[in-house]
Amino acid sequence: MAGIEIAPSVLPADFARLGDEVAALEAAGVDRIQWDVMDGQFVPNLTFGPDVIAAARPFASVPFEAHLMVLHPERMAEAYVRAGCQRLIVHVEACTHLHRTLTQITSLGATAAVALNPATPAAAVAQVLDLVDLVLVMTVNPGFGGQKYISTMEAKVREVRAMLDAAGLAKVDVEVDGGVGPATVAGAVRAGANVLVAGSALYRDPKGLTHAVADLRKRAESAATTH
Repeated sequence: MAGIEIAPSVLPADFARLGDEVAALEAAGVDRIQWDVMDGQFVPNLTFGPDVIAAARPFASVPFEAHLMVLHPERMAEAYVRAGCQRLIVHVEACTHLHRTLTQITSLGATAAVALNPATPAAAVAQVLDLVDLVLVMTVNPGFGGQKYISTMEAKVREVRAMLDAAGLAKVDVEVDGGVGPATVAGAVRAGANVLVAGSALYRDPKGLTHAVADLRKRAESAATTH
C-alpha cells in the first residue's frame, strides 16, 4: 500500500473565496485537493464547472483531482483536464463504456480513477484495474456533504485492496470519501485505504485546518502501522 494522503473536499469551503480556500488547504499540509463535481442529474446538487476550478488553480500548487459525479463524464473530461485537474475520477454507474472513458482520460494527459457507489460491488471494476491509478470506494451515497460514514463499506475496501494486490497493482491507491474523520479514519485505513477525502471533519475542527489535517494524518498513519 502506498503512503497516506489527505485529499480534502472543498464542498464545505466558502465558495466566494475559493482561491483563498485552496491556498489555506495547501498551507495546512494537504497532499491534494478534491473537487466534487455534481451535475444535478447523477446526483441532485450542482457544484463546480471547469471555469471555477481554473480560476482557483493558480492559488495552490498541490494536485487537483475532479470527482466527476456526473452522467456522461466523457463529454466533460477534456474541460476539467484543461482547468488544471491532474486526476479525473469517474463512476462505474455513470459510464456506458467505462474502459473507453478511462482510456480517454489518460489520452488527455491526466490520470484516470474509478469510483464505486455503496451498492455497487467491487467486482464492477475488476476488468479496468490496469487502467487506473486509484479506486474510490464511496463510504456515503454521493451528492451531499456531511453524511454519516457507512462502516460496512470497509469490507469492500478490503476486497478492492486484495484485488489490486492479486493483480500485481499494489501501487494503485484506494481512496475513501464520505464521513471520514477522527472517529472513522482508522477503520478505513486498516481496511486498506490510503487516500482519505475529508470535508466537514476538517472544517469544523475548532483548532483550525492545520490541526485537523495533522490530526487526521497522525491517526491514519498510526492505523497503517498497526495494520
